[in-house]
Amino acid sequence: MDLSARERAILDLERGWWAAGQSKERQIRARFGLSATRYYQLLNGLLDRPAALAYDPLTVKRARRQRERRRRAKVEGRRAR
Repeated sequence: MDLSARERAILDLERGWWAAGQSKERQIRARFGLSATRYYQLLNGLLDRPAALAYDPLTVKRARRQRERRRRAKVEGRRAR
């Protein structure tokens, strides 16, 4: 299944949000009218879709690595207690 224009825009923002000179959260609110929490829910859903990987493989792979690092840190933090 192809990506919608909104899904492509989410990946586009993820690719280059730092170049805009505003905080990422501010850009998310301005472009999509979403909270950062909802944006990340949508992004995480996109990262597992083959269409997203085909659209922007570098961004998707980078975001997947970041997501995995966060998950690993969360689990390791629980074990350390």
